[in-house]
Amino acid sequence: MFTGIIEGLGVIAAVRAAGQGRRLSIQSDFDLSGSKIGDSLSVSGACLTAVRLTARSFEADVSPETLAKTTFGQARAGDRVNLERAMRLSDRIDGHLVSGHIDGTGVIESRQAVGNVIVVTLRVPEALARYLIVKGSVAVDGVSLTVNAIESTRFAVSIIPHTAALTTIGLKNTGAPVNIETDMIGRYVERFLTAGRDAAAPPSGVTMEMLAKAGYIR
Repeated sequence: MFTGIIEGLGVIAAVRAAGQGRRLSIQSDFDLSGSKIGDSLSVSGACLTAVRLTARSFEADVSPETLAKTTFGQARAGDRVNLERAMRLSDRIDGHLVSGHIDGTGVIESRQAVGNVIVVTLRVPEALARYLIVKGSVAVDGVSLTVNAIESTRFAVSIIPHTAALTTIGLKNTGAPVNIETDMIGRYVERFLTAGRDAAAPPSGVTMEMLAKAGYIR
């Protein structure tokens, strides 16, 4: 489990085939002392397990499922990545609860300087857009951000100078793909409310009757 507050940047040093998956070698810009083999690290939002580790680098295997769901299918040596080590239960949650299980990818459609921030507009598949709400949380390449506006399958976030300087969001241009993880709470609520319903049926809106049956209201 992560918070979406990026510790620092890293760079993919090598990408090697590993069966149908791949193994990434990643150099970290910060000291990884205190981490150990088997620990989880968020790499641009994706939860990966360290299988080899030094004070400034680690290796992690990427499964075929992760390659299909994330931008790692196109990862190359030299790519910059956001890094965050797993949170401790005693930590403050400064961002939001991020599982590191990527839902899919989006694309940066525009970047516009507004005052002291950069407003970034992203396009995502409809299957992901339905879980976004204004003032809700979303993880973009592992960065915890607040949704400022939504229009169909597009949403906008504001990037403050600190975030732009410390994460890859400040480096990516229009057209760049990004990893997206929607707020897990919304997905759980939907699952509870639709349990037992035909999975192939189109989703319906939340009604007072559904909330009552689920025990949320009396």
